[in-house]
Amino acid sequence: MVRSDARENRARILRVAREAFAEGDDTSMNQIARLAGVGPGTLYRNFPTREALVLAIYEDEVDGLVESVAESLATLPPLEALRKWTTDLVDAMRKKHGLGDALSPGAHQAITERTYGPVIAAITLILDAGKRDGTIRADADARDFLQLTGALWRAASGPEDRSPSMLALILDGLTVCRSPSE
Repeated sequence: MVRSDARENRARILRVAREAFAEGDDTSMNQIARLAGVGPGTLYRNFPTREALVLAIYEDEVDGLVESVAESLATLPPLEALRKWTTDLVDAMRKKHGLGDALSPGAHQAITERTYGPVIAAITLILDAGKRDGTIRADADARDFLQLTGALWRAASGPEDRSPSMLALILDGLTVCRSPSE
């Protein structure tokens, strides 16, 4: 059992580090500890290296994405839930690639191994909901979808961001074709 104050410290460190790294990756571990209102010992006990902190931030974001599937499906039709969820995934992956300079190749591999299964499971839930309501093709596969969407987070962001139109093409390919009489 982790004490509630320890959980709160860890959550605060992650929040502060996420914000600091979003502004630039030159924030030191000691600055993060100070901004989080914890001592360096608390920071290093939770995250022994900068790489461990970056990995935890990314894992936390993926956990949030995976947990958001149920809420999205409760409030949106499956195809729209998939569009929203994929857009959020693209944003998270772009952040990961932005933080990527701080990660070793081994860390990249480790985070991929830890998050691949939960991401595939989340996509599968959405695809299955669409298959049940008849809006998503029966042969749609979560692994294929993730492979295709990999191009989205590699597309340039900003005013020339092509990812929304690319996502529309991918989703069109998943949609069940209806005859004109329907």
